[in-house]
Amino acid sequence: MVVEADANLRVARLIDANLDRAREGLRVIEDWCRFGLDRDDLVVPLKDWRQRLGQQHHDRYRRARSTATDVAAGLGHPAQASRSTAQAIVKANASRVQEALRVLEEFGRNLDPDLASISAEIRYGLYDLEVCILEACGRQHRQERLEAAKLCLITDPDRDNNLERLLQGVEAALMAGVSLVQYRRKQGNDQQRLLEARALKALCCRFEALFIINDRIDLALLVDADGVHLGQDDLPLSEARQLLGPERLLGRSTHRLEHLLAAQQEGADYLGVGPVFATATKPDRSPAGLSWVTEASRHAVVPWFAIGGIDAETIPSVRAAGAQRVAVVSAIMGSNDPEEASRTLLQTLT
Repeated sequence: MVVEADANLRVARLIDANLDRAREGLRVIEDWCRFGLDRDDLVVPLKDWRQRLGQQHHDRYRRARSTATDVAAGLGHPAQASRSTAQAIVKANASRVQEALRVLEEFGRNLDPDLASISAEIRYGLYDLEVCILEACGRQHRQERLEAAKLCLITDPDRDNNLERLLQGVEAALMAGVSLVQYRRKQGNDQQRLLEARALKALCCRFEALFIINDRIDLALLVDADGVHLGQDDLPLSEARQLLGPERLLGRSTHRLEHLLAAQQEGADYLGVGPVFATATKPDRSPAGLSWVTEASRHAVVPWFAIGGIDAETIPSVRAAGAQRVAVVSAIMGSNDPEEASRTLLQTLT
């Protein structure tokens, strides 16, 4: 009987520790969803689970607690110091909660069946909710990087169809500080597009830059791009969002005010505003001029990039008209020194 009582005490200590562990981990995730993501729909189940576990944290478990005799008390691990992002912290705490709940299931079956049942229910619920939270974290991180971006480089691989030169030009721009790259190819086959998109995605990952695909949602999903940019004649944004998912960015080109207002109402994350000046990449489109930039600055509530024939010489006038961000093609990809051209453009935008 003494042996059995001692065993039950040890199990009670184990249950107490894992209840603490699970509730603490849930609180970490809950607070990030509340204060970091502003998502009450994610907070509600987390709070409910934490409270339900609290109701199962009976006094007999608390009385069994003995921190002084815990051989692993205060034991840390180097991995804890590497959690430098909110997403990493959420992942670590979700795993912590799931592991603690599994322990509660295993050891609670005989001693506390209700606790074991609730722990299993919460564990399976957290598996699904974690995916939603991490998607929200990924979207927030992309939004923050989008807000910080001042210069968008749009590629022009149709110029010479040379992958090596394309990558060299984009890498030079990234080295100079460009943090947003949009892959656009009008000519060529899908195998070529996929090859280039994968190479550019890997390059952008090295420099922690956003990578956007022009037009092609399927290609964006294949290479795990950060988003898709659509023109006025492309899919409606609501349908595009269904295919793309909630975590990636969705941009829209706008050429007049009704385009801009409609894109914002439909949920665009950012806008292209132009063409401001005549451009060789869109010879069939008449420039809208600086007045369109000024009009956009008065009505845009999401990040937007002035585009069309912009270079280092015209940026001051574009900024004076109200733009804080610009997108360029030839000013970088047509330069003999893409790194220096990018650096000059960024300095002019500062």
